[in-house]
Amino acid sequence: MMLLLAGSICVLMWSALPVHAQTALQLIPENASPQSYGDGWECDIGYRLDAGSCAAVIVPKNAYDTDRTYGRGWECFHGFRAEGEADCVAVVVPDGGFLDPSGERWHCLRGFIKRDDICQEINLPANAYLTDTSYGSPWVCDRGFEAEDDTCVAIAVPVNAYLNTSSYGQPWTCERGYFEQDGSCTRVMVPENAYFDDATYGIGWKCERGYAASGQTCAAIDIPENAHLDRSGNRWECNRNFRKSKGLCLLNN
Repeated sequence: MMLLLAGSICVLMWSALPVHAQTALQLIPENASPQSYGDGWECDIGYRLDAGSCAAVIVPKNAYDTDRTYGRGWECFHGFRAEGEADCVAVVVPDGGFLDPSGERWHCLRGFIKRDDICQEINLPANAYLTDTSYGSPWVCDRGFEAEDDTCVAIAVPVNAYLNTSSYGQPWTCERGYFEQDGSCTRVMVPENAYFDDATYGIGWKCERGYAASGQTCAAIDIPENAHLDRSGNRWECNRNFRKSKGLCLLNN
């Protein structure tokens, strides 16, 4: 009587459930649970959806179970990387290389450069040092040397010059009082009534105020009446209300 009564209660409770709830319970496959929010269901940890059912996650060799409901359900051990959907292969680190902290890649040690699947030792020439750049040449010549093919040759610095720090163009600069001429440094000959000018262009000197360059000399400026020296001090211009005409300053009419 007790068993019959219990069975009757179960039948009554089941029949009391709404039709949509009964249907939802009937549709949840084995190794699955209702979603924590909304309708539907999801596979339990350690299982993945496969053709409407929940199949057990197969953890390949050299891998571990992630205990997550998303993703593959497994990850490769450190030093291994996933290949395809069901395999973990060892990361082969060549001589002169090291395993990346991720455990899935490798890099070459300092002094080596990656060439396909190997680390090739860098042939460092004399008078050079290694760089940390990921592009271009892996080495740079020491100060006082310049690259020529695969070597570093000494820079020929002429007399009265010094090495500069420019990364392009002429590697040396003439000392003050000298200018470059045909690969050498020639002394600047400053004429009378002039002073040395270290501008990177020009003849290396400028005339004093009141003088103008005439060939290799500085000649005194003959200022006409009603004129004055201009801002440069090496030319003249007419006063206000006067105009230049044939070397003179004529009154404007």
